[in-house]
Amino acid sequence: MNNSSKPALSPARRLLQAAQRRLATTLAATALLLAGSGQAAVTGGGSTAGAATCYGEWANPITDICWECIFPISIGAFSVSMGQEDIENPASPICICPIGVPPYYRVGLEVGFWEPTRIVEHTRTPFCFPSMGGYYMGSGSSYKPPGASSHVGVTKVSRDSFYQTHMYINPILYYLETVLDNTCMESGSFDLAYMSEYDSAWHDDEETAVLEPEAPLFANLLAIGACSADCVAASIGFGIRDLFWCSGCNGPVYPMNGNVPVHIGGIQASSLLTHRLLAKMHRVGIAWQWHGDSAGCNGHMSMLMDKRGYKTQMLYPIPLTSTSLTAGGGTCCQPLGRTTQVWGMGREYPIKGEDFSYQVFRKRNCCVD
Repeated sequence: MNNSSKPALSPARRLLQAAQRRLATTLAATALLLAGSGQAAVTGGGSTAGAATCYGEWANPITDICWECIFPISIGAFSVSMGQEDIENPASPICICPIGVPPYYRVGLEVGFWEPTRIVEHTRTPFCFPSMGGYYMGSGSSYKPPGASSHVGVTKVSRDSFYQTHMYINPILYYLETVLDNTCMESGSFDLAYMSEYDSAWHDDEETAVLEPEAPLFANLLAIGACSADCVAASIGFGIRDLFWCSGCNGPVYPMNGNVPVHIGGIQASSLLTHRLLAKMHRVGIAWQWHGDSAGCNGHMSMLMDKRGYKTQMLYPIPLTSTSLTAGGGTCCQPLGRTTQVWGMGREYPIKGEDFSYQVFRKRNCCVD
């Protein structure tokens, strides 16, 4: 009788199995925590408090995150793309970094990849958290900041919108202990890092102007017209770095707040606000640049964000994964500024599909021992 051996698991399958095992405990603990509060369920759904209704879904790390977005993975100028898009990497595969002990330098390999580090969500309901299964904390907060209500307004002249925005720290590769050693990944655990409800500048253009004194320089037809070139570039690749005031086809980066004067659709508006929030985090020194020749040994502050260093993937209301792409939809992660007309088709719908959540992938170049 012939004995057949089990086929060897592919690296991708091993990654998924490791993710499933390591996240089981975390998700179970979170389920108990939220179930005890009586406000949300880990499996998704929503919660209601008074007139406010909040919907959302917890992202399944196995099926909802597009793991292909980690690619291309490069060593020097050589890369394995898996059909994903990339920006330039340091040409040399060898890197040297200073250290504080003898021999005072370490030699390694120059590796590049796209690190999933943040989740950004946008909601019409203040204190609603779509990425946490529709958890609503408004009933437990007596603080109502100015401009806290969100809306999509339509008039005969214009269509505008405003969304509250939240950002989560989500270094999923670190707590799954996958891909590379820990020196090349942001450490930590899942955490809520930013709430626009407590940031008055997110609601007020005048307060926002304090952070962006250069903004009036780009409030003219010439600067606005240049964004058409950025739209084309972002739709076939990455946006143009020098056109930092443009978010491609989605609108202007300024002002860096939640006011969208030209609302084409919820996906367009939320994609624009994701870009704005990342730019704001760079401006205030919270977000750093981790790609390029100067970032191999350590990240550095970059108050003027290089928008090519980020890609996003929709998590909610409908996760955009490689298995859910429509014909002609391209890749499941999008550079900042890419038109939403193709990949966003059919992903916004009434009531439960009007808030949005995105996994943010950050370009990382690192000197690996």
